[in-house]
Amino acid sequence: MNGIKGINNAINGIVNSINGIINYINGIVNAIDGIVKDIHAIVEAINGIFKAKNNINNSIHSIVNGLKNGINGLKNATFEAIYDIIQSINGIVNSISGIFKAIKLHLCPL
Repeated sequence: MNGIKGINNAINGIVNSINGIINYINGIVNAIDGIVKDIHAIVEAINGIFKAKNNINNSIHSIVNGLKNGINGLKNATFEAIYDIIQSINGIVNSISGIFKAIKLHLCPL
C-alpha cells in the first residue's frame, strides 16, 4: 500500500510541478500582454504628438497665409486709394484750369 501511496504522491508532485510551469508560462504571457499594451499606448501617444504637431503646422500656415492675404489686400487697397487721390487731384487741377479758362474768356474775349 505504501508503494501505491508513494506513486500517487509522486504523480501529484509531477501534476503540481506541471501546474507550476503552466502558471509560470501564464505569468510570462500576461507580462508580454502588458508590455504589448504599454507599447500600444506609447504608439498612440506618439501618434497624438504627430497629430498635434500637424495641427500646429496647419495653424501656422493658415496664420501666415492670412497675413499674406491681408498684406496683399492692404497693399492693393492702398494703391487703389493712392490712384483715387491722384485722380481726384487731376480733377481739381482740371477744374482750376477750367476756372482760369473761364476767367480768361470773360476778361479777354476773342
